[in-house]
Amino acid sequence: MSRVGKYPVEIPSGVEVTIAGRALTAKGKLGEQAVPLADDIAVERKDNMIWVTPRNESKRARALWGTTRNLVNNAVLGVSQGYTRRLMMTGVGYRAQLQGRTLTLQLGHSHDILYEVPAGVTVELEGDRRDVIAVKGSDKQQVGQVASEIRAYRPPEPYKGKGVRYDDEVIVRKEGKKK
Repeated sequence: MSRVGKYPVEIPSGVEVTIAGRALTAKGKLGEQAVPLADDIAVERKDNMIWVTPRNESKRARALWGTTRNLVNNAVLGVSQGYTRRLMMTGVGYRAQLQGRTLTLQLGHSHDILYEVPAGVTVELEGDRRDVIAVKGSDKQQVGQVASEIRAYRPPEPYKGKGVRYDDEVIVRKEGKKK
C-alpha cells in the first residue's frame, strides 16, 4: 500500500479540475496544468477531493500510484499558489540584471552570462543589493529546472562559499591549507 497515494488531493477554491480520457487538467488563476495518467491508475473526483487508486496489483501500478498522486497534487497547487525557488549570489562583484526575458549574470567569469528565461516562468531580483534571484511559476518541475540551470553557472565552492546557491542550501565549509 502506498503511503503517499492513499491520501486524497484537496481541490482549493478557484481551481477547476477535469478528467478526460487519460489526462487530468487543472485550471486556476496562475494558468493551466495537464497531468498524463497511466493505464494502471484510476483517478476519480468525489466532491472536493481527487482520489488516486491502482487498477490492479501489478508492480507498475503500485510504483505509479504515489507518483501520480503527487503529480496531481503539484498541478493543483501550482495553478492555485504557484512555486518559488530562491537563489542567493555570494561573491564580490556577483550581480544579476533583468532586461525583458533575458537574465544577465556576472559571476566572476571573463564574460557575462546571458540566460533566456523560458515561457511559463518568471524571474525577479530581490534583496537590498539585488543579489537574490526568485524563480516563480506554476509548474514545479520547470521552476526547479530553471533554478538548477542558473545555479550550474557558478555552483558554491566549499572554501569561501562563493557562488550561486539555493536559499535553503547549506554549504559545508572546508578548512584551507595551513603554513
